[in-house]
Amino acid sequence: MLTPFRESGDVDYAGLERLIEWYAAHRSDALFAVAQSSEMQFLTLAERVAIARFVVEKVAGRMPVVASGHISESVDDQIEELRAVADTGVQGVVLVTNRLDPKREGPEVFRSNLHRMLAALPKELPLGLYECPAPYRRLLSDDELKACIDSGRFVMLKDVSCDLNTVVRRVAMAQGSPLKILNANAAIAWDAMKAGAAGFNGVFNNFHPDLYQWLRSDSAAYPELAAELSTFLVLAAVSEALGYPVLAKIYHQRIGTFSSIRCRAIDYDVRERFWALDAVLDKIVAGTDNFRARINALPLDESRPIAPH
Repeated sequence: MLTPFRESGDVDYAGLERLIEWYAAHRSDALFAVAQSSEMQFLTLAERVAIARFVVEKVAGRMPVVASGHISESVDDQIEELRAVADTGVQGVVLVTNRLDPKREGPEVFRSNLHRMLAALPKELPLGLYECPAPYRRLLSDDELKACIDSGRFVMLKDVSCDLNTVVRRVAMAQGSPLKILNANAAIAWDAMKAGAAGFNGVFNNFHPDLYQWLRSDSAAYPELAAELSTFLVLAAVSEALGYPVLAKIYHQRIGTFSSIRCRAIDYDVRERFWALDAVLDKIVAGTDNFRARINALPLDESRPIAPH
């Protein structure tokens, strides 16, 4: 999820509520609140907790909500952060892999910190894993992932390997366990789904989650359209380099979700740095509208209609 801000810099809860309803209308079946796209590294703990609680209250049981939000170096501070997020009523708390080894010290430190966190968090609380790219991307080794699976505590991994072979191997490793693999990379999204990944958990769910959902759940009868759509989604996602998450906030300002494109994670004018940004966004919007219209024209017994903007 994104975090909308007012021009004053405060969290825009009216915009956040509109965003929740937009996700729901566009076939999102779970929400990841307080993540990197939410600018969690730039939110206070009080803000992280308030956002998670607000999302849970507004979703009101319509779909699961998970949240992360531990950003500290110290494991004790991280445990405090995770417990505070857990108390908001989220259906799962997500552990960031680089926080389990913040100084890049290796597998022994990772396992030690993991055991400390597992002991400190309620045993009945479902947990997730996220190979968050900031402040550095720490991919799980197979042994580390197996340890997490064997604990029985984890229900999701947001995979940021961006490698189909890795996703396929991890899906096989997790088979028969509660853990589901959620690929975060658009370039391999459809192939990962076909290989058994449980869904797509990437940043372009902030533009067209319904199109990814259609690929996942409705595309089998239309392989040619699915292949064409997959190519469009890959090309659209390349624009992440044009100042995301401000790019996504510009899109949501266009459609009326956000009143402001204020961002804490980026301190420069994205339009000044990326002169063709709005032209690129125009093409993404046009392509999205085109595929939505084509999907909505399909027979209802073979494909569910999806919402416009």
